[in-house]
Amino acid sequence: MLKKKYTVDLAGQMAECEANYARIMQLLPDMATMDQRLFGVELSGGQPAQIRIDVTERCKYTTMVDISQLPSAQGKKPWTTAPSFSLRVYHDAQMAEVVSYDAHRALHASYEYPNEKMFQQDEKIQLNLFLGEWLSHCLKYGHALDDSGLCFQSL
Repeated sequence: MLKKKYTVDLAGQMAECEANYARIMQLLPDMATMDQRLFGVELSGGQPAQIRIDVTERCKYTTMVDISQLPSAQGKKPWTTAPSFSLRVYHDAQMAEVVSYDAHRALHASYEYPNEKMFQQDEKIQLNLFLGEWLSHCLKYGHALDDSGLCFQSL
């Protein structure tokens, strides 16, 4: 039996990128002028974490943003590595997509499977979905630690 070739769900991917744009703009509404935002978020079991958003590049229609979880000040070793994303935010199209995750850069829309790095065929959409879940969690359980006065839970 022949396996059906994977095809990218372009409409689904675009919809997720549009939703991620709305989420990142709630977390950093002043992206055009603010270089960094620091906020706290509650993880599972009530464990506190700090999340940092850094604007790394601004162009006419796009902004590059890094989002990372800072190491715990309590000295406890986490059971997994904290996520670290780089996003390209397209202001004209109102979309935000993952361009790198941890050490994985230059993500392709799809991958042949199996492949050397064992990426899933739909690795890019999975990362954009994970970003969406992560940003939604930050919006639901996060609070600004800087002087912005943002309280995401009320958004």
